[in-house]
Amino acid sequence: MIKIEIQYFAALREVRGLSRETVSTKATTPAALYKELSVMHKFKLPLSDVKAAVNNEVAELDQPLNDGDTVVFIPPVAGG
Repeated sequence: MIKIEIQYFAALREVRGLSRETVSTKATTPAALYKELSVMHKFKLPLSDVKAAVNNEVAELDQPLNDGDTVVFIPPVAGG
C-alpha cells in the first residue's frame, strides 16, 4: 500500500464533498486510482473524460505512482 494525496476539482469535488484527502491504496497508476475512487465515492464521470496531474505535472493515466505522490483529477470544465 502507498499513501497518495488526492485533490479534486469541479464536479468531482462536489460529489466527494472534499477538495483534498490522503488515501492508502494498492493502485499503481492514476487510472487504477480513479477507478478505485469511483467505486468508493460513486463518481459517475467516465475515466475517459478525466485528466490527471501527478506532483504538479500533467500525467498520462498509466504513469506509475509512488508513495507520497500528489494526484489531481481534473474533470471537464464548462464555461463561457
